[in-house]
Amino acid sequence: MTPNQPTRMATALLSPLLTAALVLGIVNEHSFAAEGSDSDSGFANSPAVKLGLEKSGIDPSEIATYSQFAESLLADATARVTAYGDGNVPAYAEYLKDVFIKGGFDPKDIHILPLDETVSLVVRYRGDGSSNRKPVVFSSHMDVVPAEAGEWVRNPFELQQDETFYFGRGVLDNKFDVSMLTTLFVWLKAQGFVPNRDLIIAFTGDEESLQNTVQDLTKNHRNLIDAEYAIVVDGGGGALNDSGAAIQYMVGFAEKTYATYTMTAKNIGGHSSMPRTDNAIFDLAAAIQRIENHRFAIETNEITRTYFERSAPFLDNEVGEAMRRFAANPKDEEAIEVLRAQPEYIGTLGTTCIPTMLSGGHAENALPRTATATINCRIFPGNSVEDIMGELSLVAGNPQLEWAVYGMPVSSDTSPFNDEVMGAVEASLTQLYPGAPVIPRMISGTTDGAYFRAAGIPSYSLTGIFLNPKDSFAHGLNERVRRASIPESLIFWQSMIRSIASDAN
Repeated sequence: MTPNQPTRMATALLSPLLTAALVLGIVNEHSFAAEGSDSDSGFANSPAVKLGLEKSGIDPSEIATYSQFAESLLADATARVTAYGDGNVPAYAEYLKDVFIKGGFDPKDIHILPLDETVSLVVRYRGDGSSNRKPVVFSSHMDVVPAEAGEWVRNPFELQQDETFYFGRGVLDNKFDVSMLTTLFVWLKAQGFVPNRDLIIAFTGDEESLQNTVQDLTKNHRNLIDAEYAIVVDGGGGALNDSGAAIQYMVGFAEKTYATYTMTAKNIGGHSSMPRTDNAIFDLAAAIQRIENHRFAIETNEITRTYFERSAPFLDNEVGEAMRRFAANPKDEEAIEVLRAQPEYIGTLGTTCIPTMLSGGHAENALPRTATATINCRIFPGNSVEDIMGELSLVAGNPQLEWAVYGMPVSSDTSPFNDEVMGAVEASLTQLYPGAPVIPRMISGTTDGAYFRAAGIPSYSLTGIFLNPKDSFAHGLNERVRRASIPESLIFWQSMIRSIASDAN
């Protein structure tokens, strides 16, 4: 038996497994019928699922049982409004804790760590230590961004479906992966899997807002989450074309620093019937225009060059040609201009800054005493928050403007290439979407991975979700995920976990 091929469970065990799921209260009368399945399979089917079952040797009955298990977890999670300010994350964490305990985990290995209105949840899957290596952390987040029910076609806080998708707030970002990791730990425990090192789940509670819980984990609870590396199951994943074929699979190795600045112009003000040439709004507007015309330096690293090199063959147009040329020569001005014109690629070329909010004045008939612009930046690794603020200040061209950094941005280095992680990803993809190229990327957004990296724990962002980019509505209206993503992810993560912590039995 290889680490990527779990043994086929005896038929006699399947009934107790399903019974255990029923006892847990997870699989219940509210479970959905599965997409693309016949009456016998009990799970959403796809060509990748059929291939994965054949290659992995996993019994289809197990996939059916744990697909229903994961689906019910996702249904419960979707019904919980866990946006910042709602105060519902602690109850969600308590629910998950109960799932883990009933799934065979020692309560001593489960920790709910309160922080203000939210919590983090840490679960340790104990191994036998035979590898003599530090644990691996698997991290996702329990919170979501807000959703206005009246703006959605469907209720965002009820898991709904059509023939292809599940719908609901968090079904893509990030309650799907919370449900999948929970299911995988319970499933592996039921199989009797003993890893050769400890595996740790770290579910955070405010990734979509303050990200204080991940900072609390790395600073105040390092003993619970210290690891050789972290796999942040949030971001990355596979891209499908319109025919359902996988065209690429992304693994996040780095993140740009998220930093927000305020730029404020001040003035003595006065009555609007006696205008002067010195005016806070004029001063601010002039500075904004200078920033609009500014271009930050082009920057590259091994990750971004590899990203463009491996992505180029999939775009048979001028953008693909620009990617190829830029990867070969990052000083190619024509290629740079083509890529800069693409919003989805400009962030991979260097630092970007853009005004996002304005405020000013205190009365409609008074000259403004203050005017403020909020400027959001995504800073390329290797640049400090202070350096970028200094560059913006020089570009604005007005030493009287006042600058401030909002919050406490965190900067982190690029994670090194990890042959173990990449090998496990490639082996897992072979079971579902053979031939899909694995492409390292730098994420322009921010995940908890940035804080793991800043704390000295290399971090890699990936997921078992495969989705056509046009169907990605994370943070938006009518968020969705393919129903076949559940069995596909079960197969993917069985392979991933067994590859990096091979079965000691």
